[in-house]
Amino acid sequence: MESVEAFLAHAIRIEQEAALRFGQLADAMTTQGNREVGRLFRQLANYSLLHLADARERAGYRELPPLRPEDYTWPDIESPEAAAIWAADPMLGREQALQVALAAEQSGLDYYSDVMQQTVDPELRALAQEFADEEAGHVAELQRWIALHQAGQPLPTDV
Repeated sequence: MESVEAFLAHAIRIEQEAALRFGQLADAMTTQGNREVGRLFRQLANYSLLHLADARERAGYRELPPLRPEDYTWPDIESPEAAAIWAADPMLGREQALQVALAAEQSGLDYYSDVMQQTVDPELRALAQEFADEEAGHVAELQRWIALHQAGQPLPTDV
């Protein structure tokens, strides 16, 4: 990553795709009656929308590079935070859904952390650190939910 502008262009795309995918998963879980996990996925979609708004606000006065889909540099085939689409499977269990969400958030955290560690630009490093910190909070929340599920306790209803 060579510039704050390129970082923000990537962050905007990451958060757009994460919000879309988590929204799709929330709809799938709610439709099949798994309201707890549906609420979790909806909250993650909302987190991504907030992160997206933040990235867009930061990009507001900058000229972002016009990137085509093939111009994005991802560590895998999709953007880092796009949860696995197979998680919309109506037979998906709660624990599997939580693991899918955790993997997506961890991938986002890893992506932003890698940018932070590899850049020499202090502004870009600080920005990537902020985004990584936000993702770390999501990872911690998902780990808490997984621990509750594994302990046989109900998931929070105030998501």
